[in-house]
Amino acid sequence: AGSRLQHEYVPSAHLSAACTCLAWAPAGARQPPSKDGPQRKKRKSEVGGEVDKQLDILAIGTAVGSILLYSTVKGELQSKLDGGHDSRVNCVRWHQESCCLYSCSDDKHIVEWNTQTCKVKCKWKGDNSSVTCLCISPDGKMLLSAGRTIKLWDLETKEVYRHFTGHATSVSSLMFTTVKPTNESKPFDGITGLYFLSGAIHDRLLSVWYIRSDRKEKNAVMSFTVTDEPTFVDLTVSEVKEEPVKLAVVCRDGQLHLFEHILNGYCKKPLTSNCTVQIATPGDGDSTPKPVPILAAAFCTDKQSLLLVYGNALQPIIEKVSLNTSESHICLVRDIQKVLSLKTDAAVTKVKTPVVNSDAKVLVPGIPGHSTAVKTPALGKEKKKNKRKPGETEESIEERLGALDIDVSKVKTPGGLPQTDSFAVLLVQGLESNDAEILNKVLNTRKENIVKNTVARMPIHAVIPLLHELTKRLQGNPYSASLMVRWLKSVFTVHASYLSTLPDLIPQLGMLYQLMESRVKTLQKLSRLHGRLFILVTQVAASQTVQDVPEVNQTAKLVYEDESSEEEGSDDEMIADKDSDENWDEDEEKEEQSDEQDMTVEKEINGDSDLEPENESEEE
Repeated sequence: AGSRLQHEYVPSAHLSAACTCLAWAPAGARQPPSKDGPQRKKRKSEVGGEVDKQLDILAIGTAVGSILLYSTVKGELQSKLDGGHDSRVNCVRWHQESCCLYSCSDDKHIVEWNTQTCKVKCKWKGDNSSVTCLCISPDGKMLLSAGRTIKLWDLETKEVYRHFTGHATSVSSLMFTTVKPTNESKPFDGITGLYFLSGAIHDRLLSVWYIRSDRKEKNAVMSFTVTDEPTFVDLTVSEVKEEPVKLAVVCRDGQLHLFEHILNGYCKKPLTSNCTVQIATPGDGDSTPKPVPILAAAFCTDKQSLLLVYGNALQPIIEKVSLNTSESHICLVRDIQKVLSLKTDAAVTKVKTPVVNSDAKVLVPGIPGHSTAVKTPALGKEKKKNKRKPGETEESIEERLGALDIDVSKVKTPGGLPQTDSFAVLLVQGLESNDAEILNKVLNTRKENIVKNTVARMPIHAVIPLLHELTKRLQGNPYSASLMVRWLKSVFTVHASYLSTLPDLIPQLGMLYQLMESRVKTLQKLSRLHGRLFILVTQVAASQTVQDVPEVNQTAKLVYEDESSEEEGSDDEMIADKDSDENWDEDEEKEEQSDEQDMTVEKEINGDSDLEPENESEEE
């Protein structure tokens, strides 16, 4: 009534296992309207009435798959249901009569729990994708589950009774809108003839489905259109044939849409809201009115007035309003600031401020007389005096250092070569100030162990700037690149675990990847070129060694000439010369052919035959 926080519970593992959904245990067969908690924690309201009795057990689903049963009366955790799901719990639902609890999860399964023994009663696969929502039928014999498709399960046999398809995204809310069928001529089997409602994420249409006796129709019979994705849905259940269903839908844009419609069969066009409710601040003077988001809305017992939750999710304001729904658009003016300021003043603070008498001596930690040992008691007293008399002048930094007993002369850096720890300091300074001189001094070291130690002692926040600097230098001349690669190697080996935690690592290292790719791409061509040049150079060197051999004098030492057969000899010589010339030509041709064959074979081996002539000439 005072829209004040009555009870707060933070699970011990709230950081690792955040709460994802919750549901009140039914008091008898009654369940309260969903009027508290953030938008996405939806609950089914069987009867839209406020329960007088203080409700006790609250089932809370968590992001790691466990379910907590929390007692609000005792203010403690009653039990924990484990072992059913191994992924985020999306929805929990209590059975009205038995002490069963149904839950569904991202692991595609639905689990039936026995809350007395805290054991899994039954577990079955609900969908091919994650199951996001559940709803139990009014008679408690059927269960609706929804992932991408909506399925109606028989709870005794755990078999699918009906399929409904129509939502493109995962379903976020499911609830029955009627308790009895509109056609009363046939006997009622508990489910046939009922209507139920579903809403999905990123979907501006709420669909209404009709459960038929046959399996023919799978599509929605009617739909309600709203301005944005529905985040909170509440309705009054139609119990009599002529009674219209009232629907309150809160959208992500902070508006509330009210619908009133008698469900009687198929309707082709989407129905628009009878009334839209918005809340805004008063525009006093110069200020323009600002919209106030509505977080949730629920019908009261009389099915006429509404409970609205609006404002800030941390400190929501709950207000009971009765609206004149004949108007199509209602804007309520509420001054949030005033309400909140009044509320905070009225709230009882837990911190008690003691009344301090001037004669009383207050003991503060770190002051003599208290249990903690303090080095310089005089200083403590001086500080206290300083606090009490703001008029006094402040001590200089030199005096303070003197009091802290730090010898200023010792702090100076020793001469000579800097050690690895000062290298790390220098590196960080260079990166922060972008000083090329310091960075050159540090990054041009060739000693492996110095590089390793410097990287190891470097603070985490400097890793990414260092990587950017190394990337920049890698683009420079090859000599500096060979030095930078050592730094890169040690950065990746030492800080791999930190780097793997960064969400935007790939874009951060994109440039580096491209550099490496382009460098590695030319490696094959370079090695081929290197091979050929090597062969050429060795050939040239070999031919030079042959030329260096001193020539043998070929002039004959003695010539003997036969005078009698001069003519015959000359003829013979001519024939021999001709023969040798012809042979020589043939030999040359043979050699050329064999050379060409060798070349083609070599090209095929090297895979050069596909290359265009231009490329070949370039490579040569």
